[in-house]
Amino acid sequence: MVKQFLIPIFLLFFLSCETKSQENVQILPGASQLDQYLPQLKGKKIGLFANHTSLVGQTHLADTLLSLGIQISTAFSPEHGFLGNKPDGEKIEGEYTERFKLISLYGAHRKPTPEQVASLDLLVVDIQDVGARFYTYASTMTYLMEACAREKVPVLILDRPNPNGSYIDGPVLDIAFTSFVGAHPIPIVHGLTLGELAGMINGEGWLGNGLQCDLSIIPVANWDHSMPYTHPVRPSPNLPNELAVALYPSLALFEGTVVSVGRGTDFPFQIIGHPLYSDSSFSFTPTPNEGSKYPPLEGERCFGLDLTHQPINYGFTLKYLIQFYQDLKGKTENSFFNDYFLKLAGTGSLQEQIEAGWSEQKIKASWEKNLEAYRKLRKNYLLYAE
Repeated sequence: MVKQFLIPIFLLFFLSCETKSQENVQILPGASQLDQYLPQLKGKKIGLFANHTSLVGQTHLADTLLSLGIQISTAFSPEHGFLGNKPDGEKIEGEYTERFKLISLYGAHRKPTPEQVASLDLLVVDIQDVGARFYTYASTMTYLMEACAREKVPVLILDRPNPNGSYIDGPVLDIAFTSFVGAHPIPIVHGLTLGELAGMINGEGWLGNGLQCDLSIIPVANWDHSMPYTHPVRPSPNLPNELAVALYPSLALFEGTVVSVGRGTDFPFQIIGHPLYSDSSFSFTPTPNEGSKYPPLEGERCFGLDLTHQPINYGFTLKYLIQFYQDLKGKTENSFFNDYFLKLAGTGSLQEQIEAGWSEQKIKASWEKNLEAYRKLRKNYLLYAE
């Protein structure tokens, strides 16, 4: 039973969600600007799309709103659950609180039913994204926006900074590869906050049947796309620190291969390996833990790369993927790539290019035309300076 939602101290990177990225400049997420949105909530039945990242200072948004007399009717939770403590891929049922209805959108259903939304007067979205197309919180937000548009329920987004928001890179998704880990024709690293992305989804008619929802956004104060941002709590169980968040867009593509990205270790998305990798100077063995009940290559000693000591660099690279493909080619019982890779890449060409021996520079050049069109589109929805 969930009684309250104060976040355990071991999850904190820093003591406050309002971090200082430049001297004497305090970044204020939308949720921390209560005076900007409380008047819109008073006297209404409120729905929340939230999880453990939904903080006002060190207090959960739900606790904050309830203490101020706001009526929360329903909360919807994404992958990893309302408390953000469920392992990767685990279907979530049975989360419960006495104070409002709690509905998982990562269990039997990934889309809310009309009945679950129709009774609301307003849906408030407050959740921390990491700026990668295959991070599933944005897909769940899309399904909620679509349901709200259908039922004529307004949506209010309390925006948060995107730690990977300073750049754009990766192939733009081909709609033939649309999936839950690739819901929109955007690059792997899209360079938008959830608020900006919601504006694009709404404005470009990407909701089902071209629907548009009644959307409003409380922007982040004192932040722009050039500013670094460190999450006050881990956004999901396998992104434990800033380095993992920075490496995630590049390393997540390995989840569509035979290679481990360190799930089932203390350093997920900071180490890479496989039992047959040729350099044995570094090794690790995945075992079940709180973040991953069934980690790939469980119990097998993997050899590979330790990235835990490298400087944090926000940028997208294919060098590790190409390196491991070339090293393991022909060594493994199964093919290096699996079908999931196509969904993560959002295109069929990337696998073909790597298998054909293309260099990273040549592959990236093949994306440039679509990326340039996306850059122009993105400018229409920016809420923050670059």
